[in-house]
Amino acid sequence: MTATSIPRPEHRRHVEVADADPHARGVARGEQLRDGIPAAIDAYDRLFALGSIAPAQVREDAERALDIIGRFRPGTRAEIEGIALGSGTEPWHVAALNARTEILARSATVPPGECTTIVRRITGAGASAPRTFGVQTWDWHIELSALWHTLEVRGGRHDFVGLTEDGILGKIGINSAGLALHFNILGHVRDSIGGIPVHVLAAIVLEEAGSVAEAVEIVRSAPLTSSCSFALFDETDAVLLDLSPVGVFSMQPEHDTLVRTNHFLTPIPAADEKAWLYQPDSGERYDFVRARLTRPQSPATLDDLTGHLVTGDGEPPVTCLPDLDKPLGQRWASLATVTLEPATRTARILDGTPADIGSRDWRILTAG
Repeated sequence: MTATSIPRPEHRRHVEVADADPHARGVARGEQLRDGIPAAIDAYDRLFALGSIAPAQVREDAERALDIIGRFRPGTRAEIEGIALGSGTEPWHVAALNARTEILARSATVPPGECTTIVRRITGAGASAPRTFGVQTWDWHIELSALWHTLEVRGGRHDFVGLTEDGILGKIGINSAGLALHFNILGHVRDSIGGIPVHVLAAIVLEEAGSVAEAVEIVRSAPLTSSCSFALFDETDAVLLDLSPVGVFSMQPEHDTLVRTNHFLTPIPAADEKAWLYQPDSGERYDFVRARLTRPQSPATLDDLTGHLVTGDGEPPVTCLPDLDKPLGQRWASLATVTLEPATRTARILDGTPADIGSRDWRILTAG
């Protein structure tokens, strides 16, 4: 099995929207995704059904999520409704995409995907001062491999760039203030609908936060009933957050480094995590990457750091390739590799696994 086994479109879609009005931004985004959003709805409907989540339950969950979003950020609800209008779909369908993590938490048969993130303060060759970089794999079902896009969003408090899935407001990115966000899913026994969907919260943070401190304040103010990790960093600060239904917990860098896979790293949420979803895989990936980072020849550049995510036979699947013999819901793949650099407000996005570096071109986006 090689990385070419992952189906990919010939040209990855890039979405650009620029408007001070959130509803207008949503309409523009929906118009550019008129093919992708219906296909994403269909793909998630199949995953929901596989998880024995009835269509009526999906709609109820989606409408509840939309109401909660509207109470927390009315403009964000307007943007989701604009996406629905622009793409010719119903608002609850787009809300279901944005709340897909929370809805799938009901499933016992469709486990979440797996991702690996490193944030490190390093000194490149010839650099006059240390710089902070982040890199991650985004691993998800291969059925969604054609249903994500890079994006450029302008008109809010801060412009931001990055990647997300068709119909979903945000995921991984960096904004014009130099605030960067990497995103990993976690699992807690109390995960449910009832709070701000974590993908929506990521988009809110990227649009509104001008620093790590502001981002943490926004996250702590949000009603949360589901779990994920935000690795947040700017030019001078970095923090790793465990978001969960029992609270938000932070970790500071250790030796100028943050490493994240898919298990809680703080004790309170870890006591009731869904360990069966990720272990032992998540722990093995975490230990493997940390061990690589302690080698005498530590990474000196962003490209060196990205190379630490390349794995092969007999190693933990940091570079994740799908087993096409497995059924729907169990075919994981590294759909993208993403680097973020606050000093230059730049995201580099590779439509491929870390092992594809050098054979595929990065898409380079600058927030400001």
